[in-house]
Amino acid sequence: MKTKKLVSVLLVTAMTAGMLAGCGNEAQTGGNSVGNTESTGKTAEENGEVKQFTAFFAVPGSEINDDNEIQQKIAEITGAKCKETWLTGQTAQEAVGTLIAGGEYPDFIDGGDGMAQLYDAGALVALDDYIDQYPNIKAFLSEEDWDKLRQDDGHIYWIQQFGNIYGEEKATTHNDEAFWIQTRVLEWAGYPEVHTMDQYFDLIESYNEANPTMEDGTENIPYTILCDDWRYFCLENAPQFLDGYPNDGSVIVDPEELKVIDYNTTETAKRYFQKLNEEYQKGIVDPESFTQTYDEYIAKLSTGRVLGMIDQWWDFAYNVNDALKQQGLDVAGCNYVPLPITIEEGVKNQWHNSGGVLNVSSGLAITTSCDDVEGALQFVNDLLGQEVHDLRFWGEKGVDYDVDENGEFYRTEDMRLQSSDTAYKASHACTYSYFPQYSGTSQDGINAMKPEYQPKEFYESLSKNVQDCFAAYGAETYVDMLGTSEAPGPWYPMYSFSNSMTTDTPGGMAWTKMGEVKHEYLPKVVMATDFETAWEEYMGVYDSCNPQAFISEMQEELDRRMEEAAKYE
Repeated sequence: MKTKKLVSVLLVTAMTAGMLAGCGNEAQTGGNSVGNTESTGKTAEENGEVKQFTAFFAVPGSEINDDNEIQQKIAEITGAKCKETWLTGQTAQEAVGTLIAGGEYPDFIDGGDGMAQLYDAGALVALDDYIDQYPNIKAFLSEEDWDKLRQDDGHIYWIQQFGNIYGEEKATTHNDEAFWIQTRVLEWAGYPEVHTMDQYFDLIESYNEANPTMEDGTENIPYTILCDDWRYFCLENAPQFLDGYPNDGSVIVDPEELKVIDYNTTETAKRYFQKLNEEYQKGIVDPESFTQTYDEYIAKLSTGRVLGMIDQWWDFAYNVNDALKQQGLDVAGCNYVPLPITIEEGVKNQWHNSGGVLNVSSGLAITTSCDDVEGALQFVNDLLGQEVHDLRFWGEKGVDYDVDENGEFYRTEDMRLQSSDTAYKASHACTYSYFPQYSGTSQDGINAMKPEYQPKEFYESLSKNVQDCFAAYGAETYVDMLGTSEAPGPWYPMYSFSNSMTTDTPGGMAWTKMGEVKHEYLPKVVMATDFETAWEEYMGVYDSCNPQAFISEMQEELDRRMEEAAKYE
């Protein structure tokens, strides 16, 4: 059994279990093929022992029980298991900095915003000489996408885990950002058409005036905003969507002129923040918005009190929906659905795009502290085999799902309820959620890679309130509530470049300062008694950050990506 090197470092840095269960930024993106379990090497019995690996992921998450049943079954097939540790009490960069200072690392790591630090510190193993030896890993990305992951020295150091849709895309859940609203609000109003920002807030105001409390007397929170650390995207990046652009994250890209635009300074940005200011003065915006932590935010949503918010589905739903179901609040209309909100009527929204998103700025890496690189890669390779992939996301046949006469996987209501139970997941679910994975269609051509994308199972797992809401709007899925736009151009997403920027360049320095200014001033803008004065002050300080240097470097990267894409045409 391999020697563990990380225990003392983890004790020092307090990287123990976080609050989130099964949470992951599961950007669903295009890719190639999934491998067979038969190609994944010897079983644990044949090896004589189960290899033990460690992993640290710089996002909040939940550890599972040491005797987790699905993890044990996976270990029987792969001959290996991994002890996962998650971020708590620190930012990603702080946690990564502590590891670098100690000089010892887990076997696997995804440092999030700290990946550039790990690369610069020489803490990661170059994977180039290994990839071809592992067919499931090799097939996980196209040659073009592998090339996109190459760093300045020409080597590949990490695998973007959330990088592939296998087979047919099965888009049921909108995994991304949106204006969300509870179904009870829409039902009360007779399921109105809500297309603009003003209509959205007018509806929430009207509902809250007529229904200031829940049935048990608990006071509603009309609208809350998450601003904790890097999650302040819930506050600051809505203007790009309101103007009908997709989520490039840090900028807008004009697809006709191929020009980078700063969405922070548009007229729509001003209108959006002025609207938030008006709603704050009316008492519609939660006064705790700018001080609440992520855990407090999740706890608040889990009570069913919050009528609406902007967020990414992956950032809240995997925890909140289970909590609502366990309390019976899903049948009370407290589930959230997305609305196709833009700044005004006639603007085509791009909240949901088809195809994939390859975020090249981070991924799963193997560190220089790993003394069995081949074994670690074999484990990753094995996790991508269909049999193991089914165990990760569907669970155990006959326990977590059954199969009908057509070969289609399904769950009973009891199975769905147990799958939302925190204790059950700790003892029986092992998704290895930050290891490479697929969405789309299984190798069998019938089933979805994950239960939430199985059309029939997805629909039957919904509360009646959500089903009724979908029916009222002629929708069958969350995606239908928004509509689907074509995949953006080959530059997309630009945030994969801005996420890797450092202060070594003028643009990177500007980007850092811009973020600091937005963190400080946008809450002030929303809470100000004199919006115009507060906005002018914010714009003045923002302009002093030299944002044009950032925009110029983003334009250079856009041009580079377009040139690279042309090579593969």
